[in-house]
Amino acid sequence: MDVYFSADVETDGPIPGRYSMLAVGVVVAGRFDGQTFSRPSSRASFYAELRPISDDFQVEALQVNKLDRERLVREGKRPEDAMRELGGWIHDQAAGGEPVLVAYPLSFDWTWLYWYFMAFTGASPFNHSRCFDIKTAYAVKAGLPIAGAGRAKLDPSLQPTRPHTHHALDDAMEQAEIFARLFEWQGPKGRERRGGDPR
Repeated sequence: MDVYFSADVETDGPIPGRYSMLAVGVVVAGRFDGQTFSRPSSRASFYAELRPISDDFQVEALQVNKLDRERLVREGKRPEDAMRELGGWIHDQAAGGEPVLVAYPLSFDWTWLYWYFMAFTGASPFNHSRCFDIKTAYAVKAGLPIAGAGRAKLDPSLQPTRPHTHHALDDAMEQAEIFARLFEWQGPKGRERRGGDPR
């Protein structure tokens, strides 16, 4: 069984190593046994703010996430502690299932989380590739090119009720809502899927 975890990270730059992950939010987003998708009965969550790992940062990144980097230098959780705690929490929540990382888009959050897990714990609970890109799934279901499958282009029936705040936990919860709606979505109404059998 797949157990989906919606994750969002806030950083002080574009790539890990040179720059730092400052916050991570993760929520359980659902389960799928190959036939039935089930939403979580409660929204179990994990949130941590991390100590920067380098002196490099981009001011524009901090302007987006509004995190106080100087405070995190003093008070942020050590990355090795945060990633060990997150990995343990994910395994506990998966309860025998296979953890799968979910994000929209996946590439940014996966890059940071995989790098941090490998650098600070030596292993990722998502292994090397257990991940689900909501943007790609939406493009396929809606019959859109990837360039047209951003959040701003979401079908109205898939729009979340939560705002996008650039707080890692808020955005992980918003993303989980989109993911569940998309998983259950039958596709756009009122037009045929391009390139497919209309029957």
